[in-house]
Amino acid sequence: MNETEWQVPRFETVELRAKRSDYCICIPVLNEDGRIKAQLERMRPFSEAVDIIMADGGSTDGSMDQDFLRSQNVRTLLTLREPGRQGTQLRMAFAYALAQGYEGILQVDGNNKDGVEAIPQFIDALRDGFEYVQGSRFIRGGEEINTPFIRHVAVRLLASPIISVGAGRWYTDVTNGFRGYSRNYLSHPGVQPFRDVFVKYELILYLTVRANQLGLTSKEIPVRRAYPSGKIPTKISFFSGNSNLLATIVKAALGFYNPRQKNAKR
Repeated sequence: MNETEWQVPRFETVELRAKRSDYCICIPVLNEDGRIKAQLERMRPFSEAVDIIMADGGSTDGSMDQDFLRSQNVRTLLTLREPGRQGTQLRMAFAYALAQGYEGILQVDGNNKDGVEAIPQFIDALRDGFEYVQGSRFIRGGEEINTPFIRHVAVRLLASPIISVGAGRWYTDVTNGFRGYSRNYLSHPGVQPFRDVFVKYELILYLTVRANQLGLTSKEIPVRRAYPSGKIPTKISFFSGNSNLLATIVKAALGFYNPRQKNAKR
């Protein structure tokens, strides 16, 4: 699949400053209100080492105010102009990043739960030649704060083992959205991430599985993930959302999303 065949959603691009780095960090966001503003303030010290790209799903809460984004050294605001969820937003962001010539692409959620101080470690890992870098709160040096019990159990005893079997490599925190990809990984003919089958959480789970299937190098690095006390902000409904997520995990592990063509291994 070449660039002319990529299935990329319609989106609007507003570039707020010039490209300054070989690495960017893509943040899928939708109506995160004060959480994304607090996160961007924490990320500002790293904005010279990595260009910040907002992948907005169509926020209506004022959180994507361009003057504020400029003040936080955000490089680009991408706004989705058709229906879609996280996977659609990431296809938009990754396509833009590759077209801009970035050598490595980081990804982090926009809900202010992640320890963004790990950004330099992700960049170092990509510079060292790793094609896929997964953040984990569960390995030595990582930290989990206020993780809901059911979520902890589901990730540790269900999601991670299933995905790890499919990948042929042990991962400890497969639903963690703090990760990094090399240009080579996202451009690999056996990956083909720009397909419209990736709408919700399919893409991040597929990309966790696919790297090792193709013999590409990967590693986990320790990160912090902190949930606020009280009600947990989430876009996954307890019953239907979690059951759909489990089905997606199983499909990714079984190779359901692998490209169906001759030059795509396995």
